[in-house]
Amino acid sequence: MELRPWRRLTRRQQVAAVVLVAIAAGALAAPQVYAQANGSDETVAVIEINGAIDSNTAQEFEDQLREARHNESVGAVVLDVDSPGGQPASSERMYTAVERTSAEMPVIAAVDQMGASGGYYAMLPADEIYVTSSSTVGSVGVMGPAPTPAGPSEGTTAPDKGTSHPDDARSDTELIKQTFLESVFEQRGDELELTREEVAHARIYFGTEAVDNGIADEIGTVDDAIHDVATDAGMGSYDVVTHRSEAGAGMPIGFDAAEDDHDVVDRSGEGLNPHQPQLVAPEVWHNAVENTDDNATTDPQETVVENGGETE
Repeated sequence: MELRPWRRLTRRQQVAAVVLVAIAAGALAAPQVYAQANGSDETVAVIEINGAIDSNTAQEFEDQLREARHNESVGAVVLDVDSPGGQPASSERMYTAVERTSAEMPVIAAVDQMGASGGYYAMLPADEIYVTSSSTVGSVGVMGPAPTPAGPSEGTTAPDKGTSHPDDARSDTELIKQTFLESVFEQRGDELELTREEVAHARIYFGTEAVDNGIADEIGTVDDAIHDVATDAGMGSYDVVTHRSEAGAGMPIGFDAAEDDHDVVDRSGEGLNPHQPQLVAPEVWHNAVENTDDNATTDPQETVVENGGETE
């Protein structure tokens, strides 16, 4: 069968038509060729731990790490950390999510400004922790209000329902602290140059100090962590996908600035509960709880810090 329309074209038009067909075919084949050339593990996921750690932060963080583990294109994770800590249970949830992820792929945490208390707890299972020289990390301790005795409430259905005793409150706080401390030594015991008592003193260290004593591994930025974790994963070329934190956005622990520029506690969100033990950096506790107009919630003279089993 003779292709008369084709024969009616000039030679220049025929050449142009062939070129157009070749370009179209190449465009269709290119994604498949690129995928075959690069393999499945060619993306570094950067996931933030930013601001206050509460149940919303933990849920978002868990979802992002789960997505990374189930995405075949993701071969490594960087944790971009800037958090003073927060709720103990939420910090432990994030710790577990990092531990599960680091068992499947390389994970490096990088602290921009602060990775303290619950923020430090959450990133402990990372393969390495990078810090900048002036960032602050550590604070392995628990803060909370001094326990006060309370009698049983009316209408209780059991002897211990609605009752509280200072010894019980201290025991609960001590349990949280010991769990935190055990996790530190489980994850970083081989690197630490500090004794158990020194770690339990809950000091905050600048980046250079943290590297020297084993609280962190090396001086580096998020970009350094991205490059190194990609190398650890055996990536030649790779894309970087950043997951911004929505739950922890804004001032840490529910801070809002008042008109007179004093820090106050935003009672509308979860954030820092001044009536419960918290894994937070000391300055955050003082600013959030003690420097408020509502001193009836927590008397500064009654605040306790659980460090190394001692009450200050």
